[in-house]
Amino acid sequence: MLVVNPRLKIPLAEFEFTFARSSGPGGQNVNKVSSKALLRWPILESPSLPEAVRQRFLAKNARRVTTEGDVLIASQRFRDAGRNVTDCLEKLRAMLAEAAETPKIRRPTKPTKASKRRRLDAKRQRAQKKQGRRLPSDD
Repeated sequence: MLVVNPRLKIPLAEFEFTFARSSGPGGQNVNKVSSKALLRWPILESPSLPEAVRQRFLAKNARRVTTEGDVLIASQRFRDAGRNVTDCLEKLRAMLAEAAETPKIRRPTKPTKASKRRRLDAKRQRAQKKQGRRLPSDD
């Protein structure tokens, strides 16, 4: 069970893992052992994901979703497949946690009278300072 938060839990049966040969460090071991983990999750058919979270996830992570509607996450950080599987699940958990947060609604505010007055006073002072730097005119 992948626990994202207390309300959002996804059973591991929904995920499909495949393994491939990894690049990177490992010497001859890299050529023999398939330790790169690829997580495939059909997000569009997942019954354990609320629709609002699904829409936010798809909007933020559209490049990770295939045309069939599967999320693909790969990990080859470690030399053994088990830790790469854990890393894939952790990456997905972080992405889902970000999508699970409801965005804060921005309420536009207006500047106060005092802040407008302070801004205009500062502009007048700057203008007077620059005016004082000018050479006197011949008029």
